[in-house]
Amino acid sequence: MILPASYITNLILLILGMLCFGSWAATYKSAGPKWRFELYYLDFGVGFFLAATIIALTLGSFGFDGFSFTDDLRLAGKKQDALAFAAGAVFNFGNIFLVAALSLAEMSVVFPICLGFALVIGTISGLVVAPAGNKILLLGGAAVVAIAVVIAVMALRSHAAAKLLESMRSGKAKTTKKGVGWKSVIICLVSGFFLGSFYPLIILARQGDNGLGPYSLGWLFSFGVLITTFVYNLFLMNLPVQGQPVDLAQFFRAKLSMHMKGLIGGVMFFIALIASLIAARAEGPAQVQPFLNYGLGQIGIIVAALWGLLRWKEFSDADSKVKIELALMFVLLIAGIGLSSTALLTSTQ
Repeated sequence: MILPASYITNLILLILGMLCFGSWAATYKSAGPKWRFELYYLDFGVGFFLAATIIALTLGSFGFDGFSFTDDLRLAGKKQDALAFAAGAVFNFGNIFLVAALSLAEMSVVFPICLGFALVIGTISGLVVAPAGNKILLLGGAAVVAIAVVIAVMALRSHAAAKLLESMRSGKAKTTKKGVGWKSVIICLVSGFFLGSFYPLIILARQGDNGLGPYSLGWLFSFGVLITTFVYNLFLMNLPVQGQPVDLAQFFRAKLSMHMKGLIGGVMFFIALIASLIAARAEGPAQVQPFLNYGLGQIGIIVAALWGLLRWKEFSDADSKVKIELALMFVLLIAGIGLSSTALLTSTQ
């Protein structure tokens, strides 16, 4: 298998992963409101698995060491295989609800709420499964991010309430008693809980003498994503979070350009995942410090929020109170991620 041979190569890999992690959801936003998230996600799951398979059979099978992806699968323990598959299933439950939240609310607050809450859950679960770093700084960083999540919720609900009030004044809505963002907030928190819960399974899957390497772990993870995509989507298509049940025939009638958006989104997210897994496996001088690995991964949250604000001009019509809340959210997110990253300064790979 191919692993980074130098520090710079590893760092570039992590930066690529950060950009993909922060940008994959832009493929869904670019599809527009007429393309239901349930249909997009079918392509996403397939794209995720295809990327994993192609990368495993190329980068995971070539290299000077002669140790291939299939060798790793053959030698790994059954328990590790099951853990990797389960990690994909847990991740996918959280991620499909993240995309559901994107169909209801702005990307610039959905990502901070979902993934900020995931960071808090992941910090707590990580301290239980594999304690590392300064616990006080880790918990302090998680607390600051939690405050950022609360402020993001406030901004989302304030903006939703303002839009509803405007609709009522124009005669499009009759009341302001409902529709002020609680549904999207609850979906974001459900998403964040599961997105923050899958990583300990990855840690366990690669532990031990028969632990999985990055490419085999990524492939089994993607297989869990592919299988559960159809299970979860069947449920959401018949009991949608918004609107009428989805007719699967729409999926087959869509243009190739619409399918490509989901496929590309899945490919981008897998690149982000495998970049992190490969970087963590690098040895000797090619190793990137844990605090930098962690920090670059989490900065993807900021990248995603900026996509919403700068590309789709979300909250451009918001009042000054909401804009101040958004600015404070960004400051606290950066501070919280910085604290959590600093806590890992003394950790080793």
